[in-house]
Formats: sequence, structure tokens, C-alpha cells
Amino acid sequence: MAERFKINIAKEHLVFCCGHFISYQGHQCERLHGHNYRAAVEIEGPLQEDHYVFDFIALKARTKAITDELDHHMLLATKNLVIKVEESGVRVDVRYRDREWVFPRGDCILLPIENTTAELLARYLANRLLDSLKTHESFVPEVLRVEVEEGPGVSATIECRL
Repeated sequence: MAERFKINIAKEHLVFCCGHFISYQGHQCERLHGHNYRAAVEIEGPLQEDHYVFDFIALKARTKAITDELDHHMLLATKNLVIKVEESGVRVDVRYRDREWVFPRGDCILLPIENTTAELLARYLANRLLDSLKTHESFVPEVLRVEVEEGPGVSATIECRL
């Protein structure tokens, strides 16, 4: 019999409050708003020599460090085709057609993604977490799932099979 195990880190520990806006339907841009995002992480794989899949404390710490970087910032996607983001010294200029926003650079996180959707935020968190686990823990899970919840009952999940 083959055994597989999963461990989870609860959403309550991984909250990040951020402003954002997205483009949708290829040509529209929603209004600036914010979410109290919650993240959840699940790792799947066999038991290690010490009889656990991975250390809960290390997983929580690695994930929390990433979500804490995002917390209380404006999230801006730098690869969006219709929302233009330009960093200039102490400010970030954002344009969509005839709409313009100016943000202090220190209040922004410039993300190398196409849109700040829950799906792409989940992928961003998953990639950052995988890099952190490899670099700092010498660990690569067989399966990593990251869920990002925008609000109660509204979430997106990515599954990475490695």
C-alpha cells in the first residue's frame, strides 16, 4: 500500500491586507479597492526520516515572511498589457487610458505578473515559497497547493506538481 500525506497551514495565520485593481475582459479596468487576503498552503508527499512530511513551524515561517512582505501595500502588476506601471524614484505612476494614479514607491509592491487576480497572486506566492523552501530548507515538496482568498467564499488555488 502506497501512503501519501498532506500538511496544511491555516489561513488565519497568513493574512495580508492590500490595495489593487485589475484589468478584465481585455479592455476594462476596475476601480481601486482592497482586500483582506488570506492564504493557505498545503504540501503533499511521503514521510521523511523523522516521520513528518515537513516541519509545520518552518513552513508557516517561510510562508508568513512572504505574505508579510505584501501586507499593507498597493499591489501593482508590471506585466499588464493595458495598465502601465512606471517607477520613477520615490513614486510610481500608473495609467489606464485617461485614468492616472500616483503612489509613493515605498507603499507599492511591483509584482512581475500580468494582473493582480487571486489566481496570479496564488502563483506568485507558490513560486516564492518554492524558492524559499529550496534555498533555506533544502526541501522540494512533491505537491504544493497555495490558495488565496479575497473574501469569504471567494478564492483561487494553484497546484504545483514537482
